[in-house]
Amino acid sequence: MKVYTDNDANPAALKEGPVAIIGYGSQGRAHALNLKNSGCEVIVGVRKGGPGAAKATTDGLEIASVKDAAHAAKVIALLTPDMSHEALYKEEIAPAMSDGDALSFAHGFSILYGRVEPPKNIDVIMVAPKGPGDLVRREYERGRGVPCLFAVHQDATGRAKERALSYASLIGGTTAGALETTFKEETETDLFGEQAVLCGGATELVLAGFETLTEAGYRPEIAYYECLHELKLIVDLLYEGGLAKMHEFISETAIYGDLVSGPRVINDETRQRMREVLTDIQSGAFAREWVLENQAGKPRYGKLLEADLNHPIEKTGKELRERMAWLQSGANTKEG
Repeated sequence: MKVYTDNDANPAALKEGPVAIIGYGSQGRAHALNLKNSGCEVIVGVRKGGPGAAKATTDGLEIASVKDAAHAAKVIALLTPDMSHEALYKEEIAPAMSDGDALSFAHGFSILYGRVEPPKNIDVIMVAPKGPGDLVRREYERGRGVPCLFAVHQDATGRAKERALSYASLIGGTTAGALETTFKEETETDLFGEQAVLCGGATELVLAGFETLTEAGYRPEIAYYECLHELKLIVDLLYEGGLAKMHEFISETAIYGDLVSGPRVINDETRQRMREVLTDIQSGAFAREWVLENQAGKPRYGKLLEADLNHPIEKTGKELRERMAWLQSGANTKEG
């Protein structure tokens, strides 16, 4: 697969007019500031009097209503939460767009599942950094960047790919390397990763391990250290150098236990469950369920989240983390 770099991008393609950043959360802030520092005219579309408006103003950015920002811009980046897209697009953005404008996303959910249906006369693109907004901003300030995915859903102008690559380059993505994908591939793999591995899978594995040890009579503090606290060490090694680096820095005993016991926990039944999760994502069942849950006021979401946060591991972890000086605010600052 081709990795797109700064040499493949034309930064000028995005400087034909203002870029509207809709929403000023983690990604919105990073994109807006990086684009501005790269020489783009940026307008942040936010709710008047809201926290995003105050923060963007403090950061020295021009702010406007969502409708006014979209009307003024040639490229509109919709960076609010997925469930807000449908109403925001229909009520504020669509009436303000013109022929040849570009609508950009950082995740393909709303397009893939038909929550937003743009007209045929605009470009529809995606630029998705593979990291949180704070990291996107921090790496840009260091002259580096965070890898990103980009995609074209609709090319009305014949320049959609050029615009997407330009956007990626201006926020630092092509400095680190950009990969071309599709809205379908990005969305389905992103949702699967979150649900089966990164969030759902990892947290359930941690909780199950903690419960297994405490039910067997081991103290919760020891179970916390072994099943949650030390997870960061392993994840950091995997992040930095894959399986090879992890194996290099753990004991032979740990490696052997990994090789013989890992498949006992993550087995054929687990893989079948993962395939079921992926099928729900591919069929749109998960998206429909999540949309209906939001329309109902998120009652199930609230109950499940409350149960998660009331798990005994949370009480144990809070007490132990209070003794970890490096986790406390200001712990890395020097006096004098």
